[in-house]
Amino acid sequence: MEYININNINIEVEYKPIKNIHLSVYPPNGRVHISAPETMKKESVRLYAIFKLSWVKRQIEKVQNQERQTPREYVSGENHYFKGLRYRLNVIERNASPKIELQGRRYIKMYVRPGSTIEKKEEVLREWYRDELKQILKPMVSKWENILQVKVSYWEVKQMKTLWGSCNTRTKRIIFNLELAKKPVYCIEYIVTHELAHLIERLHNATFTALLDVHLPDWQRLKDELNEFTV
Repeated sequence: MEYININNINIEVEYKPIKNIHLSVYPPNGRVHISAPETMKKESVRLYAIFKLSWVKRQIEKVQNQERQTPREYVSGENHYFKGLRYRLNVIERNASPKIELQGRRYIKMYVRPGSTIEKKEEVLREWYRDELKQILKPMVSKWENILQVKVSYWEVKQMKTLWGSCNTRTKRIIFNLELAKKPVYCIEYIVTHELAHLIERLHNATFTALLDVHLPDWQRLKDELNEFTV
């Protein structure tokens, strides 16, 4: 990983075996990352970054001004998201195995043993998210395998820091970010479509975007909504 600094903005530069240069600004702090073709000269990357500087500044400001939740304490009354909806957490202590239940579209009921730590409550909710997301993903993956005429060898759900999903085109294994459980279902479907499309075209090039344009015409709007959605 290399770094360039333009107008006091530190930009990560990663050279990859790709055809086109890509620029991203990541939440929560506005980290700027460029993926550049291995054949691209450093000065060309710098000129590209300078050309995009106004856009980068707007994106950094947008990301940093996004509403953020306070650190989680897992107490009754806290807001938590599931499938794009905001729920109030209701913590109920009892001497039985922990579990999560939805109460309508307003409350997430968390049953835990008396004296459970924040870490334990976090684990209970996290594993519930994992199970629920897998139930959402299973039919979606099958649906898009049929539409795109591809076959995934294996998929799993993991906590990821900067990606919503990843696809190993050689092994045909896909990883989905656990945080997707909190997002609207149509945004989750965009990620499923995106990752499975990589089994046809590995790179983010014109062929890849044409695939999305055909099969999910509003994919750009879904992508923007996914990245702007506060959880």
